[in-house]
Amino acid sequence: MKMTVPVAQMRITRDLRDAETALDEALLKQSSLLATMVTARRETASDPFTGHEALLRLTRSQQTLVTAAGELARVHGGLLEVGREIAGVDDCPEKDPHVPTGEDDGEVVALGG
Repeated sequence: MKMTVPVAQMRITRDLRDAETALDEALLKQSSLLATMVTARRETASDPFTGHEALLRLTRSQQTLVTAAGELARVHGGLLEVGREIAGVDDCPEKDPHVPTGEDDGEVVALGG
């Protein structure tokens, strides 16, 4: 079955928002891990440099996530431009609408994020 432009838009919107949310969630989880690592070192009276290499690697990983989020923002902007060209879309769809995908089964997709 051929995918229509509105269905493609809805699916791309859903998946893009999921990707943006996943990056934010990963950054939050890594930030929590960083806090736990430093707290554990302090509260166990460990040497001040215990786990230093792991902390450095974790902060590099966080920087990578922030960079990835910036790249994904550029993807978002590029897709918005494609939407303008293909379907006359002027702005991003509202968050959290429930819209049909256009599939025969009546599937409803949450576009939240």
